[in-house]
Amino acid sequence: MRQILENTVKTYPDKPALIFKGEEISFSQLYDNAAKLAQVLQAKGVLKGDKVAIHLPNSPQFAYSYLACFFLGAVGVPLDFMLKGDELQSCLDHSETKILLTQSKKDIDFNQLKNDVRSLTEVLFFGEEQGLDAQMIAVSTELPSIAIAETDPALIMYTSGTTGKPKGILLNHKHLQGSPEAMKHFVDLTDKDIKLAAIPLSHIGGFVYLQNCIHFGITVVLMARFNPFEFLENITRYKITCFHIVPPMYNAILTLKQIDKFDLSSLRWVVVFGAPSSPEILKRFHQYCPNAKLLNGWGMTETCPPNTVTPMNSDNIASVGKPAPHCEIKIFGDNDSELSSNEIGEIVIRGWVIMQEYYKDPESTAQTIRDGWLRTGDLGRFDDQGFLYIVGRKKEMIKVGGQIVYAPEVEAALYKHEDISEVAVIGVEDKMKGEALKACVVLKEGSQLTSEDVRYFAREHLANFKVPQTVEIYPELPKNRTGKIDKEQLKKETLIQKA
Repeated sequence: MRQILENTVKTYPDKPALIFKGEEISFSQLYDNAAKLAQVLQAKGVLKGDKVAIHLPNSPQFAYSYLACFFLGAVGVPLDFMLKGDELQSCLDHSETKILLTQSKKDIDFNQLKNDVRSLTEVLFFGEEQGLDAQMIAVSTELPSIAIAETDPALIMYTSGTTGKPKGILLNHKHLQGSPEAMKHFVDLTDKDIKLAAIPLSHIGGFVYLQNCIHFGITVVLMARFNPFEFLENITRYKITCFHIVPPMYNAILTLKQIDKFDLSSLRWVVVFGAPSSPEILKRFHQYCPNAKLLNGWGMTETCPPNTVTPMNSDNIASVGKPAPHCEIKIFGDNDSELSSNEIGEIVIRGWVIMQEYYKDPESTAQTIRDGWLRTGDLGRFDDQGFLYIVGRKKEMIKVGGQIVYAPEVEAALYKHEDISEVAVIGVEDKMKGEALKACVVLKEGSQLTSEDVRYFAREHLANFKVPQTVEIYPELPKNRTGKIDKEQLKKETLIQKA
């Protein structure tokens, strides 16, 4: 990563690498600040292989922290800034973090955290008078030469902060090439592109933006957090050419009454990821940016995404596209046998993009990776032309009276109603059928649609056994930090209502 950034700096020294809250950070400044932070960390005793946790909101400092770790051969541990104290402690303990890079947060006692995490030697703060920002000013940008092999660990990324058993995905330096290689194959990024990043940098989807910046010499406009109005403002102001976001973010944008007042003509292509998604959402958004190519993609933190993307010469956005050449994807049945075209089974993937392991969890690693194939937990099928379709997660397969229903199929049908803004379908316990379908629906502002109206609409588009038994209208649906609807929270709320 260091050599790649150095080459980019030589080519585009004064070009903006990042724009954050109106401030431009050139590629030279990006490199210099990362090098200075690496000097500070080295003076604090950080050695090759040490774990350095990054607990920050989206900011240039997050980017410097990633790069400083790579420069030193340290293992970066990016953590969501919204984690609570016990969740943060759990991840720090599990990763054996030596240094924590963060900023003050009212709901976390960092002194107590330092006492509770045995491996933690220092907590270093950005944004304080004698903090990291001040320390970085006083050091040089010279870096020692540290030999880093492709197999050396680079990142431990947590899929969720949990006080139970955290799952840390260990990626090595070779894995850092996964996303750039995929982007070269799937899309036509050039140094003229300007991308808009609103995904948390602690998430693999946010990290991809930083990789795009360094590998392709593009400018990334970085948002501290996603706000639909500001997102559109940034597209207009900076003439954004491309971005990737999750379906609920598109939904939030489409609810804005002022959407047609923004000039989105600069967009060349837009991607939806976090499958399964409804093509209806992309089609609605496309009417406001007809010049943009619509793309659908799929991948996981464990597989260095994207692993599939809609080909640029295809309009098949109901599919998540075709696989990248550096990975192999198949559909397996229950007995691990390969299924034929159009048969639904578990998506499995192999290749050098597969994670090294779940850190310190050999049991989960062995369950997930068998005979070189990573079991994704996603259900899907290939058509006769080699396009992959996501049907849903294994846990989204709901058995209604012995019939199998895939929640995303029901959601896609309901999204066709012009008054429905968001929908999530979950399985709930039913004494007669075993499980029944519940649709959790958010309506567009001013809609008078009733629960029975939604069920009537569903009956027009779905087989009887796929029609939700109950429909509940919500003011909003719970989301996780990447903007995905939190179905587990909806299930918990439903159980509480029944109790």
